Amino acid sequence: MKPLAGLRIADFTVHAAGPFCTHMLSQLGAECIKIESSLRPDIFRKPHPVYGRMGPASFDQVAANKLSVRINLKDPRGVDLAKRLVAVSDMAAESFRPGVMQRLGLGYDVLSALKPALVMLSVSSSGQSGPDSHFAGYAPLFGAWGALGSLTGYADGPPVEMRHVMDHSVGMNAAVAALAAVYRMRATGKGSHVDVSAREVASALAGEAMLLAAAGGEPARMGNRDHEMAPHGVYPTAQDDRWLTIAVRGQEQWLALLAAMGRRELGEDPRFRDAAARLRNAAALDAQIESWTGTQIAEEAVVRLQAAGIAASLSATTADLARDVHLRDRGTIVDVHDADGKTRAALSVPIRFSRSEAGLARGTPMLGEDEDYVFGELLGMNAAARSELIESQVIY
Repeated sequence: MKPLAGLRIADFTVHAAGPFCTHMLSQLGAECIKIESSLRPDIFRKPHPVYGRMGPASFDQVAANKLSVRINLKDPRGVDLAKRLVAVSDMAAESFRPGVMQRLGLGYDVLSALKPALVMLSVSSSGQSGPDSHFAGYAPLFGAWGALGSLTGYADGPPVEMRHVMDHSVGMNAAVAALAAVYRMRATGKGSHVDVSAREVASALAGEAMLLAAAGGEPARMGNRDHEMAPHGVYPTAQDDRWLTIAVRGQEQWLALLAAMGRRELGEDPRFRDAAARLRNAAALDAQIESWTGTQIAEEAVVRLQAAGIAASLSATTADLARDVHLRDRGTIVDVHDADGKTRAALSVPIRFSRSEAGLARGTPMLGEDEDYVFGELLGMNAAARSELIESQVIY
């Protein structure tokens, strides 16, 4: 049994951040019913030739494990049908701009009056209130708003705006917030509206740089270096575009690295004698490290350094990830079967429980694939009623 078995979500989310939240919850056992229509399918559902297959690759990463129904929310009868679905759900989740659900007649005030115990989750770029709440935004903007872009990159280069990691960070934060609201609901019987701002999630990740700025300092882009550790970086190897990541904390690890490199004499160099000296002379230190890594096979160097107790890893490519034996053994990478009968590799939820299951049980649903169950069994609609709604493009 999965931890969230028995929790049902009416999922109105679109794009990535909101859908990633409900994607995680579905893998923890929630029954997640994705609501779309042929008129306005999720933009990520659009099939296109990519990665050697004709399919919605981006959609697969946030929609596997979900159920799918079609509801035309532009039709008042479609809105009524959506309300019926919400009424038998524990949570409603959406990620439109603030005000869209209200204009559709599906705002929290309406839905909570329909079901007082409902938890409603709203994920947006800047939150449901405040002077910037109307702003549109996508993943690169989240990091830009939260100052993360200005902290990423090299001192002599431009900010580096982050993409998928921001959507996923927002989705994870939203999942935690939603679960807190569900816990409260089950304890008190009262629902609530959970307001998650992507901009605020990004800002919360600024960490010590925010403290420095508040104290009058000027945080700067540091490339791959660190405030405290040296060496700390990504270094070339003897292989083309194959990189080795090394992070050394403390004198013991530094001496162990020198032994593994066969360069113990560097321990007596005054430029590198202690951590403070290494930080002051980071450029010269990196040159010494590169003179060794540039002669190494990355995978072999990782084994040697890890055996010496040094934090080192191959800078893995996505191809490395796809064939990672450890991730396969842990069940993080699994094979799923899509509705078209094809099998593909997928990333499962990165969580394990000792007494319950978690992860993907199915692939990405086809649009409307689960309407027999949702409209028939769950809502009790007979075939004639469904046919009439299909004919009038309410279910469309």
